[in-house]
Amino acid sequence: MAAKGKNIHLFLIDGDPNGRIKCTISNWIGAAYKIPRIELDKCNNKEHEQLSQSGVYFLFGISPQTNENAVYIGQAAIRKNGEGILGRLREHKRNPDKNYWTEAVVFTTSNNSFGPSEISYLEDRFTNMALAAKRYAIKNANMSYAKITEEKESELEEFIDYAKIVMRTFGYKVFEPLLESIAPAPPEVSRTKSDRPTFFIKRSGANAKGCLTSKGFVVLSGSVIRKDTVPSCSDYVRKLRKDNKKYIDSNSVLQKDVLFETPSGASAFVLGAPTNGNQEWKTKSGKTLKEVK
Repeated sequence: MAAKGKNIHLFLIDGDPNGRIKCTISNWIGAAYKIPRIELDKCNNKEHEQLSQSGVYFLFGISPQTNENAVYIGQAAIRKNGEGILGRLREHKRNPDKNYWTEAVVFTTSNNSFGPSEISYLEDRFTNMALAAKRYAIKNANMSYAKITEEKESELEEFIDYAKIVMRTFGYKVFEPLLESIAPAPPEVSRTKSDRPTFFIKRSGANAKGCLTSKGFVVLSGSVIRKDTVPSCSDYVRKLRKDNKKYIDSNSVLQKDVLFETPSGASAFVLGAPTNGNQEWKTKSGKTLKEVK
């Protein structure tokens, strides 16, 4: 069955697309907020009552230790003082251990229907989804899991489906694996176990494999990249290699999938030299990416 269209409502609270945003979807009980850290003090429980409720939140930023995209996923319950999510975000803003985050995304409900079991389940599911996608460094110290009924699980999984749409609308790909969307390929192109069209580079000490996606070209985990670089290698490629050094073992084997905007960027990374990716990436039968296209 084809996916149906969704009517998404975005309210620019400050009249600024870079400011605070509230998001709702027709026929969804959820309510979501995108709040820049520097705008958090503008929020109050009277003006935005839903922020005083229970819910799940994401703190997005850059890890100071690794310079990676990072996210902390947490939950907040209603407190005796009437504070819920907003109170928890304020605590995080004051916490020196969480200075890395620059923007928060919050999920709650329009009818205040989340209890402890619901937010624990959502926190656990969102965290595991983010871990599986491998887009962000996950800052969570631990997770809590609550047992729920089959009926409640079905209800919350529907909530999650909508939350994924909202998260992407807000511009975050925290739930999207690099290889989620694969570009089509002719029959002669070999494929990985997951039916991905695969291309190879085998020269100059490199033995790499990669595939086209709708977002660019991905060099796959397990690829062997050339250890050194040539003098004409660009500063950009040298920086990419340096930034990904922690994912390259002592045998020059890549330990995770790495996304590049173009096939040439991917081949330059693999070979440590200026290259034409349309010529370098080849099928097992020897056809170049350009020929396949």
